Order: sequence, then structure tokens, then C-alpha cells
Amino acid sequence: MNRILKYYVDTLIQTGDFTIIDADGVRHNWGDHTGTPVAIRFNSRKAERAVALNPSLKFGEIFMNGEADVLEGSVYDVLAVIFRNAGNYATSRRWMRAIEKMRHVARRIVQYNTPTRARSNVKHHYDLSGALYDLFLDEDRQYSCAYFERPDATLEEAQLAKKRHIAAKLHVDREDMRVLDIGCGWGGMGLYLARNLGADVVGVTLSDEQLAIARQRAAEAGLAERTDFRLQDYRRTEGPFDRIVSVGMFEHVGVGFYDAFFAHCAEILKEDGVMLLHTIGRYDPPGNTNSFIQKYIFPGGYIPSLSEVMAAAERSGLIISDVEILRTHYAETLKHWRERFLSRRDEAKALYDERFCRMWEFYLAASETAFRWQNLVVFQLQFVKRLDALPIVRGYMGAEEERLRTLDQRACRAVAGRKEPAAAELAGREAAE
Repeated sequence: MNRILKYYVDTLIQTGDFTIIDADGVRHNWGDHTGTPVAIRFNSRKAERAVALNPSLKFGEIFMNGEADVLEGSVYDVLAVIFRNAGNYATSRRWMRAIEKMRHVARRIVQYNTPTRARSNVKHHYDLSGALYDLFLDEDRQYSCAYFERPDATLEEAQLAKKRHIAAKLHVDREDMRVLDIGCGWGGMGLYLARNLGADVVGVTLSDEQLAIARQRAAEAGLAERTDFRLQDYRRTEGPFDRIVSVGMFEHVGVGFYDAFFAHCAEILKEDGVMLLHTIGRYDPPGNTNSFIQKYIFPGGYIPSLSEVMAAAERSGLIISDVEILRTHYAETLKHWRERFLSRRDEAKALYDERFCRMWEFYLAASETAFRWQNLVVFQLQFVKRLDALPIVRGYMGAEEERLRTLDQRACRAVAGRKEPAAAELAGREAAE
């Protein structure tokens, strides 16, 4: 077994039941034999050497390429053992510190997300087949952290609760408010605001696939006149807007463009306006995006620390009016996505290939374990331009959330009522046959 890799694992794994079968077929075991046993087989010495020298990139890469296989447990189980044991291990090893330091120095180049480059990055991920996202997302195609009001909530319930939670913080207190949705995805958040709050929504995305579906959904919902979904960079969107919302898009801005992002938002937000930013964040000081995720999943992406976000927002003149940290909500969201994806893995393989399925499984498992045992959380940050733009106590959020909950429950009952006659008619036909 590669000596550097063995030393690495010797000092890392103290708990769990962790086995590596090296390229020569020899079994090596670590841990205290608690929890789910996991076993990895390296299929070449080259693969062992690659992981030894750059584990954050190469472990996912060799798994994706079939140069290593998980023989016991799953990729998720393997990463769970590693991350539970990791702590600050990476920062305590000289060669790992050197790699991360070089990546930190180069991050502004990697994240140089000009409008042209930003569009290319978005196409890399979000213009994948819509059939892929249907395999694991909820019915509304919410591709961001859900909000679990109950531990046993379904993914659909938690994603609806997320939209309700955000809408309440926007304080849309009259109809016909003009709302900008930066990074509108497949239109779910914008349609929710138009339908439930009577808002006039402009949604911008850089994905052709997302744009087509958002417009189609708006037409089918009878909301085409209240929504304007555009293929447009946020930097080219003109105001003014009463409200701005951005969910799961800030991770793609790039640290070198934070000042430009907040300055433009401040420019197009009305003086009595409100902005709500929902983004993945890190609870520790500024760092680097995971190498594998950056290379294969979200090129140009970066997860900010709160200090980086706040400094840029302060320079824009926006006033921070509320901060909420969603801790393990994204871990639960990713668990649902991972389990749904794996249950329909054969369909994903038919769309792409085995290598893609391995890449996607690793991405979902690595993301979930990072939210459970590493440094990732979700920030919900509310901004205003005037201190008197919102009520002076937070009670308005809860009251609005309850009002919207009632509307959501009515809408769900109406949908169920429309489905039941069809089901009864089908049952009647089957009985007649």
C-alpha cells in the first residue's frame, strides 16, 4: 500500500470500521469497529498515489472513473466515516496546507465570473437534461435547501415551507409589488410570489433549460401576465424593484464580484425595499470550495463565510436587518435527493452513463456529509435601505407565514380534489373491464 496513503489513514481514522483493499489485494483495517463497516478497493497503485497526494480532488475522481470501488457500505458511508474523523485534519498536514494555500491564492482567477463565463458555468450544470432533475427533485423543482418544520416532513412539504418562509421575510404587504428573483431556476419561487402574494415578478436565469420550463409553467398556471422570466445576467437587469430575492444563486457569483453584486442590488432596490438572500455559507473563516465539486459540478462556484458577505454588503450601503442560519436543513434535503437518485439510478444511467452516475452519487454524498460533519450551513440574510422599511419586531414574519400556510393548505386540498375524480373515474373503468 502506498506509504503516504497509509500514513494519512493511520492518523485520520480513529473511530468506525474502515477497510482498504490495496492494489495488491491486501486488506488494511482502521477504527474501533463501531458503526457501519465500509471497505474500499483500489484498482491500481496509480490510484493509491493520486489519493495520497491530493485526496480532496482525487478520491472522488478515481471513484468516478472506476479506479476504486466501494465493496462494503456506500460512498455516503465511506465519506461519513472520513468526515466524522476529519475535524481539522486537513489543516494540520503540511502538504495539504500547501495545496489549499495555492488554491486560495488562485481563487479569484478560478471564480472570475464575467457574464460570459458565468453563463458557461451555468450551462455546465443547469442545462443538463431536465429528465435528470425529475429523478430526484420535488415536483416544483426546488434545487436549494428545503426548510424542515418537522423531522418527518416530506421533501415536497419542506420545499413548500422554504418558499413560505422566504416569502414571509420579504414582507410583500400589498399587491402589484415588483419583485426581482435573481437566479430564478425553474420558476418555482417566482410563481409562488405571483400566485400567493399578487406580486409582479421578474425572474432572471442564465440557463436555457430553466428559462423554457419557467415560462411554460407560468403559462400553464395562468400567471404569464404576472411573471417575466428572462435569459439575463443580473448585472444587466434594470430596476427599480420593491423586493429582491435570490435563492441558491449567490454561490455562483465568485468572491471577486461580491461588491458588484451588492452594489447593483442596492442600485435597483427602491428606498423602502427589502432584499432576501438565501445562500450556502461556511461558519468558519474564508476558505476554498471542495476541489472535486469545483472541477466537475459547479465550476466557478464558491461558498462564502459570513464575514465575506457582510463586508461586501456593508460597502454597498445596504443595511442588514435579519440573519438566520439554517444548520442541518440542507443535510436532510440532500439525503432526500441522494435516496431518490439512487432509487432511479438505472434511469440516470440510460440518460448518461455509469461514470456520470458515479460522479453524481459522489457529489450528493459529499455534499450531505459536508453539511452534517464539516463547516457548511445556509444563510438567510435580509437587507433594507432604510431602518423603517420593516416593522420593528419580527412578529410580522410568523404572522405572514401562518397566513401563507393557510393558503398553501387550501391549494393542496384543491389539487387533491381535482385528482380524486380522475382516480375514481379510472377505478370505475377498471371495475367495468
